[in-house]
Amino acid sequence: MKKIFCIGELLIDFVAEKQGKDLSKAKEFSKKAGGAPANVACAISKLNGKSHFVGAVGKDPFGNFLLDVLDDNNVDISLAQRFEVFTTLAFVSIDENGERDFVFSRGADKELKYDSSLKANFKNNIVHFGAATALLGGNLEDAYGRYFFDALTQDSFISFDPNYRGDLWKNKEDVFIKKCMPFVEKSHLCKFSLEEAYLLSGKNSLDEACEKLHEIGANIIAITLGAEGTLISTSHFKKTIPSIKVNPLDTTGAGDAFIGCLLKQISDLDTLENLNANTEMLSKMVTKANKAGAITTTNFGAIESLPTQNQLDSLPI
Repeated sequence: MKKIFCIGELLIDFVAEKQGKDLSKAKEFSKKAGGAPANVACAISKLNGKSHFVGAVGKDPFGNFLLDVLDDNNVDISLAQRFEVFTTLAFVSIDENGERDFVFSRGADKELKYDSSLKANFKNNIVHFGAATALLGGNLEDAYGRYFFDALTQDSFISFDPNYRGDLWKNKEDVFIKKCMPFVEKSHLCKFSLEEAYLLSGKNSLDEACEKLHEIGANIIAITLGAEGTLISTSHFKKTIPSIKVNPLDTTGAGDAFIGCLLKQISDLDTLENLNANTEMLSKMVTKANKAGAITTTNFGAIESLPTQNQLDSLPI
């Protein structure tokens, strides 16, 4: 089984109670652990994979809480860093359809420093780049780029999820697109939402978006379509894999559960050669990953809602 290194933010999600789309009307919040790379790391470990979190939190009670959550979920936190800067916070409101409204208060996640000793650990393992905040500047962006180069030189299987957040990139969408291009070009697996696929490709249909993203360099593309499932596309085939029907309460973490489950399955393979041509295997993997994402939407909070292997196995497709 390959190790999977998840690089980026770990933060507190303050989730509004008595849900309503407009954060200005929220009065009470519940504290939840969050951050896309951390969610993915937990998704992997809860499915008995070997995940390592690479990111930064503050030397404060929130940082203690977050690292304890990851540790309790069997994520290796030995590579996490801590700084005299407050832990990053996100305030989240969820509407009746499970959709989210975000406001970020950025702190320690941006302080992550590059550690050259990690390079050797990437050799023939999996590195996942899925941070919503990694391209916003600070030490994290520098470390992100250097770890990406390390992964390329160490024959790592590279996974990329842009995790676009409109409120972070308002009126700067062109900058976001430009910064994502090297990752789209060189990654073995790219996971996009429909919005991200259209934004990064500059197209407004799925077929055209896939064609453009493959032209840029993306090898395996997975575009999550919510209740409709996931479009999986390679140079060899393209098909939409249906999801399972659930009653969603909170979509937070669904995409992270999907990619975490998919990466865990990839980590179990003896060889990744010609994975993009194995239609049957990829279809089965995406079917299981869809199920993981759907299960996650049936409860509030990302990490605690991620399925275990037993939960995944017990739910029929």
